[in-house]
Formats: sequence, C-alpha cells, structure tokens
Amino acid sequence: MQLTIIGAGAIGGTIGAHLIRAGHDVLFCDADPAHVEAINREGLTIEGPVENFTVSARAVTPEDLPDRLDRVAIAVKSHHTAQAAELVRDRLAPDGYLVSFQNGLTADTLSAAVGAHRLLVSFVNFGADVLAPGRIMQGNIGTFRVGESTGSEITPRVRELVEALPYAVATDNIMGFLWGKEAYGAMLYAGAVSDLSIADSLEAPEWRPLMLGIAREVLAQSPVKPEGFDGFEPDDLEGSLARLVTFNRNSAKSHSGIYRDLMVRKRKTEVDDLLNDLAGPLTTYTGELIKAIERGERTCEVANLELLAAYERSERLGRPLNAVVTLFHAPLRAPDGPLHGVQIAVKDLIDIAGHPRGNGNPHAMQAEPATADAPIITTLRAAGADVFAATSLLEYAAGATHPDVPEAMNPYNPKRTAGGSSGGSAALVGVGACAVALGTDTGGSIRLPAHYCATVGFKPSYGALPLDGVEALAPTLDHVGLLARDVQVTTEVFSALTGAAPETASRTALRIGVIPGQLERAEVEPDVAAAVRDAIGVLRDAGCSIIEVDGSAFDALEETFSDILLFEAWQVHGERATADPGHYGPETLRLVRSASEVSEADYRKALAARERLLPAAAEVYAGIDVLLTPAAPFVAPATTPPVDTPEGAAEGLFTGIQNLTGAPALVLPCGWSADGLPIGLQLSSPLGTDMGLLAAARYVESTLNVEARTPAVH
Repeated sequence: MQLTIIGAGAIGGTIGAHLIRAGHDVLFCDADPAHVEAINREGLTIEGPVENFTVSARAVTPEDLPDRLDRVAIAVKSHHTAQAAELVRDRLAPDGYLVSFQNGLTADTLSAAVGAHRLLVSFVNFGADVLAPGRIMQGNIGTFRVGESTGSEITPRVRELVEALPYAVATDNIMGFLWGKEAYGAMLYAGAVSDLSIADSLEAPEWRPLMLGIAREVLAQSPVKPEGFDGFEPDDLEGSLARLVTFNRNSAKSHSGIYRDLMVRKRKTEVDDLLNDLAGPLTTYTGELIKAIERGERTCEVANLELLAAYERSERLGRPLNAVVTLFHAPLRAPDGPLHGVQIAVKDLIDIAGHPRGNGNPHAMQAEPATADAPIITTLRAAGADVFAATSLLEYAAGATHPDVPEAMNPYNPKRTAGGSSGGSAALVGVGACAVALGTDTGGSIRLPAHYCATVGFKPSYGALPLDGVEALAPTLDHVGLLARDVQVTTEVFSALTGAAPETASRTALRIGVIPGQLERAEVEPDVAAAVRDAIGVLRDAGCSIIEVDGSAFDALEETFSDILLFEAWQVHGERATADPGHYGPETLRLVRSASEVSEADYRKALAARERLLPAAAEVYAGIDVLLTPAAPFVAPATTPPVDTPEGAAEGLFTGIQNLTGAPALVLPCGWSADGLPIGLQLSSPLGTDMGLLAAARYVESTLNVEARTPAVH
C-alpha cells in the first residue's frame, strides 16, 4: 500500500514507521523543516518501552507535496485540520480516500474538502511523543479503530487499510469511539492544567467528582452510542477511573499531549476545537484555563486543578442552592502569594471588573459592568487568590428578597434559608464548594448566615477591610468580612488582606464573658439555648474562666441602631426609590420607604447617644478575653424575616451591637438542633483586637470540636 501521511508527529510518525517496516510505501509531509530534514537524512526512529527501531523514510514539507495523491492520512493537531485539508482538496484522486488519524471531531471539516464518500475516520489511543527531530517515543499500545465516516458498513477499503495498519481493527461505529475519546480527552484536558501525571490526576479522590462530571457532560452530548476502550467504559465511569489509572501507569507517556504542548513544546493546543465541539460549563472552564496558560497568565500547576474542582462543586452543589450568580473563567491573579490558589467567592455587591454589581436585584444584574476591581478584590488577586464566583444576596443587602431573584437556601435543609444578606456566600462555603467567601455585615449579615450554614462568619473591626467599591447600605454600620470553612482559613485570608500577623492565644484557658439572662430570653429557642449552654460547659471543663458581665450598656446602645440604619439607608436609596420605585422588589421598597420616616434630627440624636455610650460598651470587655453570646435566637427559618418585623428584630438580637461599636465579632459552630440544623455561638472582643479574637476563636473551635455533618446537598 502507498500512503501519504500529512503530519509526521507523534501519531502520524509512529503509524508511518510501522507501515514502512511492514513493507508499505509511505511519504511523510510535515511543516517542521528540521523534522523533515532529520527523517530524510537519518530515517525515523521509534523508541521506548514498546520496541525500538529505525526505518529509512521519505519526507517533504507542504510546498513539495505531489500534485496527485491516491491515499492520504491526516495526523495533524485538530486546529490545523482546515489547513491540512486544503493541501488534499485538489490533489486527492477521484477514486482515492482520505483517513483521519486525529483527536477531535474533525470529520465535517475534512468532508467539506474531499466529500464524505472519500473519507475514512480512525480512533487512535496509543501514547506517543516527539522527542526530537526524527525521534518519536511510543509509550504503549492502545486501541486503534477505523471505519467509514457515514453509515455502519465495514467496507472493503476499510478492511484493506486495517490490514496494513499496526494494531488496527475495523468498526461499524467509529463515531461512537470518537465520542468516547472526547469524554476521556476532556478528562485529560482537565488534568493538563496541572503538572500531575495522567494517572495521578485520575486517581486522586479530590479530583474524582471533577473527572466524572466532565466525562458525563461530554457523553450527554453524544449523538451516537459511545464506545469503550482501554478501560474507559461510558456505562461505568466510576470503575473506568481505576482502569484508566492502570492503563496510564503502564505507559511511558506520563503526561498528555496537551500538557506537553503547554509546558514542553510551548505551542498552541487543540483547546479551541474542544470549545467549538463541546458545550457545557466544565469543558468551558477547562478550555478557558488552558487558554490562560497559553497566554502566559498561568502555568500548569495543581492550583488550576483545585480551581476546576471548585467550579465543579459550585455547579453541582452551589447552583441548586441558588448560591451562585456567576462563575468567572480563569480569573486573573498574581502567580504566587500568601493566598496562592485559594478559591474565593464574592458577595455580588462588591465590584469585580467586567461584572455588574448585581446587588440581588434583576435590574442591577443587567447594568454596565464594573470598570475596575474594588480595592479588596485587587488585594486578593495580588495575594494569588482565585476570585472565581459571585454569590447571591438579599436585595441590596437590605433584608428582603426580590421576587425575581431566588433566595439562597440552606445546605443542611434546602427548604430553609441560608440567611441574609450574605446567604449565597454562606451556602457556597457551607456546602463545601469553596473554603472562603467575602460577605458584608450591617447588622449580622455575615454572622447570621454562618450560624445557619455551619460556617465561620467573621465581621472584623470597623474599617479593617476597605468599603470602597462596595454597595453601601448604612455606611457607619457596614463592614466587609469573611465566611470560611474554619477559623484557620479565616485567619490566613484576613492576615493576607491586612498584613497583620496571626496571634496565638495568650493563655491556654481563656477568660470568657457571658451576659446573664441571654439564654433565658423568650426569643431563644430551646435547642439554641441548650447548644450554647453545653458549649460554655465544655469550655469551663477545659479550664476557661466563665465570667458574668453587665451587658446593660449594650441594651442602651442597641436603642440607637434602628434610627441610624434607616436614616443612612434612605440617604443611599431614597432618591431612586422615589424616582423609580419599580426598580425594587415590594418588600425592599417597603423597607426603604419606611426609612424615610426617620428625621435627620432623630438620626443626629442617635449618633450622639451612640458616641456617648461607646465607652460604657467597651467596658463590657474589661477583665475578659472574649464575650460569648448566642449568634441568633433560632435556627434557619424557611425564609429570611424582613428586618422591620418582630422575627427580623429577634434574628439580629445578638449581632447588631457590634456594628454599632465596630468591635470584631465571629460566629462559629457549636452544635446541632434536634432536626439537624446548625447552631453557632458568637465571640467578640474590643475594637482593634481582631487577631486576638481570631486566636481565641481557634482555641474555642478546637476545644469544642463540634461534630461535622454532611450537608443534605452533597
């Protein structure tokens, strides 16, 4: 048989060398003059664990390709298909044929050049790499199938070709093999964003949901019955991973061709064809990461695989909870830093360049995108963090949902709220999609969702984190803060954002203040009171001093909260609420309009009282390391109660005071209700003692050692 092979690289070169050794007439055509020159001068060498041999061979560059070709194979990268097809279009004999030895779904492009009746398609799954001009490493022997591009008949020309080719078998469902390879190939693309071997990326349990998810996403698009090969079985993806690990561990080709293109050969990959051929979020996230690596914005490292896994969890776990507004493709970040590769979600009222400040409002979500990052986002990127998601919130953080924007729901009972207004951030962290998220807190909007979703919620001291580029609600009460998996993550991110060094608890047994009567209040549900009381008992047994303190200064200060909140909210929203009331949902509009009833005189009076009472409030912390209170009086309700209802007032019973004082406060899990909902407690300390509070919180967290439970959504 005479065959012209266009593309003498890893696959084309290996197949051609075997054909030449078997006595067939092969002409190679390759765009790399050095490779062509080496083949003509020294022959083509195949080496590696399969076998080692050299054949004399002929090779030309495209400009020297003969004018007439009877049988042609194309073995170029898929993104060079159209260019290679043009070489064949006017050269292929009327009774000749073209066969593809390529990855990807290239049949349509080739058919357009030569006609479907002259096209054969193959599926090749052995591993090979070009080592140097004229040298190719064959890493293993894998499945090789050949069939007609149309119909299901195994024709004489297919049989003729299979008889000549190494390892080849004829098939009547070649497109089924190609779609199976698309699914397996998508897993290879995902693994290639890291520096792990193929086997390692497929074997590690932390990447398993990602690999299964991306394969399922591709297989769902197949128009034919996908076929299995070399351990990959479309009907048994779970079992396929272990078999593919074995297959790849037995190959000398440790890394995929995509990885080698990115990191060894430093050339463009076939990623554009992946994105053109396939739809679906996981393939898109993967493709965009690879394009970012091609542009030099990233390098192949495990942090990219961790980001892909966070995307997968956010799609699978976060979206059903209405926690996700959008996920950002391959976000820009510094190549290293203290938060290198940490995936951070952001409440959708903080400016992210290129994304509108959505504010939980359908009109704002369609507004012009932000032209620049908020300073806190800039700091995160500079620290190496992946700002990968915008999360849902109550409308304008004002304590009510817009009817056209679904409320974030609870990971432990999706029929209950995640809380507000930072519910999306809490739900995404609570369900395990990411370890940390930004939120804002004006009266408890970080700490209440943390209590409901079994996360840590940290409201730092007032002004510790910048409010520039953040939607205001009540500027003298607003805080940016963190929701996180645990106190350690909270500390690491806060340290990176502020430059403050973490502290360790100054004593092994803390002096913990409690306010008498709080747990006996009528608003506090029995399960909440019991969990907080039990936590105090555990801390006492561990050697902590439990000290009763006088909280009457807090009670007096709390009286100023409503007038300050409402007057400031009216300054932010009053003009728009008057001119365009339809912009808001009905509950938010009612809240904003009620704010107009607070006069400036009432506001000034409240500010003066606040200033007068702050010294007394600070004295509450005298003689203690931290103050311990409930986080909220009840577990997650069905929906967030509006702030101006009795239930809404009760919800913020223990949290609003720290917005008035500006003191740091942190909620962490302390137990579970009888029906399996999370319960948190709150720790606070004097203004400016953020790192001391975090150190104390680490001690409390480790001492309580609260049982971790699997969310209902998992």
